[in-house]
Amino acid sequence: MSQLQFFLALIAGGLSAIALALSLITPFEQGLLLKAFLALGVVSLLRFVVPMGPWADGVLAVLGATALLTSLEVFAPAPPYFWLALTVTWLFAWLFVERLSHTLAPRLSDNAGLGLLIPVMFGAALLVVWEVVTRGANVPPVLLPAPSMIGAQLVNSAPILWADFVQTFIKSVLPGYAIGCLSGLAVAILVDRSPFLKAGLLPIGNFMSALPIIGIAPIMVMWFGFDWQSKAAVVVAMTFFPMLVNTVAGLNASSAIERDLMRTYAANYWQTLMKLRLPAAGPFIFNALKINSTLALIGAIVAEFFGTPVVGMGFRISTGVGRLAIDLVWAEIAVAAIAGSAFYGVIALIERGVTFWHPSVRGGRA
Repeated sequence: MSQLQFFLALIAGGLSAIALALSLITPFEQGLLLKAFLALGVVSLLRFVVPMGPWADGVLAVLGATALLTSLEVFAPAPPYFWLALTVTWLFAWLFVERLSHTLAPRLSDNAGLGLLIPVMFGAALLVVWEVVTRGANVPPVLLPAPSMIGAQLVNSAPILWADFVQTFIKSVLPGYAIGCLSGLAVAILVDRSPFLKAGLLPIGNFMSALPIIGIAPIMVMWFGFDWQSKAAVVVAMTFFPMLVNTVAGLNASSAIERDLMRTYAANYWQTLMKLRLPAAGPFIFNALKINSTLALIGAIVAEFFGTPVVGMGFRISTGVGRLAIDLVWAEIAVAAIAGSAFYGVIALIERGVTFWHPSVRGGRA
């Protein structure tokens, strides 16, 4: 057990004892499951005498989350030991993830399924804390709705959310992303061929990439109209220069010895480019693709604030805030987050298949 794990276990058990003592002033049958969880938290201190596996901490975290969620309807307002129990639950979840990551670290690359358990557990813990705090502290929904309210809105407004997703992601993000990345890659190869373009175009590219999106978006709307074409144009402007800069850097990643070897084989420029320099630039190109996967979605959503048909994620967010439909706004944010994460994940999976030879993909092993 590491020093951090030792302190997490000690603090979790100590706070469980304090919370259990405070809970004794309430009727015995009130919050019975929560009190049982706290009692088990005190018992977990026996780990310093008898070894206790990481899965026991995971079970305690799940039990604590269940007890907290079922106790929300019981307490009004929530007593102090309720909030201590929330802290204890978070500590057990943290301890479980910490111990599990140390246990799986040597074989995470061989067992990606178990590796996914760590971010899933962490995300679930965040959602539980969010739900408990917003409902237990009676936070007004207009300030921050509970995840349960957002989930209900996702179900009830599924047709609206789907239409917004199609308008923003399918029609605007994907075409703009493809055009911006492909054109950036093509121009990078031209820049690599011409020292004049390398000296003259790259500084302009850096300048253009620093332009604020709120300045570009209204201009694109005036040029290309209010439909998805103007949003795709914004995405092209946002994704072009990251791809250009990263690809130019990647094309220079191959060593002089490798290029000399290609010359000894009488390889011309295009043969060297296709067989050596582009494969060596693969990690740089995929780095730009992953960066652009998030930039493209942000650009399309922000561009919709400056003019769009009555559909789209940006349109729905701006009108939802004006109508104080905050749960719908958060539902749109959730859809955007899921779409962006899935898009990023697909690119990362393709990267693992294409650049399998690179140390970053092989886990740094020689």
